[in-house]
Amino acid sequence: MGKRDKKDEAPAAPAAPFNNAFAALAAKRGELPQAPAAPAAPPSAKPEPKGPARAVVRMERKGRGGKEVTVVEHLELPAPQREVWLKALKNSLGCGGVVEGDALVLQGDQRERLPALLEARGVRKVTVG
Repeated sequence: MGKRDKKDEAPAAPAAPFNNAFAALAAKRGELPQAPAAPAAPPSAKPEPKGPARAVVRMERKGRGGKEVTVVEHLELPAPQREVWLKALKNSLGCGGVVEGDALVLQGDQRERLPALLEARGVRKVTVG
């Protein structure tokens, strides 16, 4: 037989903490004054941010070695905003993508799932072609 296995033994816990600075405060917890009730926040007056007026979603295969991609066009977003939208769409769909000019290009055929995501982001009209 080999050495005795110490994995089965539990470490010995100390009998009592030797110095608990907050033990005396636990008894005084009931004497504390109650916090004032938080005032109900009025509903925010900010309207929901509007997205682009329209978007065209289409599937493309030409010039891509037979790979299918979904192209989102006519968003008319500024360049930094396009990057933010692309990142959010890629995370929601679980696919890769890139910005090409004014269009967002997502890997795979996402035509069925994409319109709901675009409408949730504020696009008023989504055309699937």
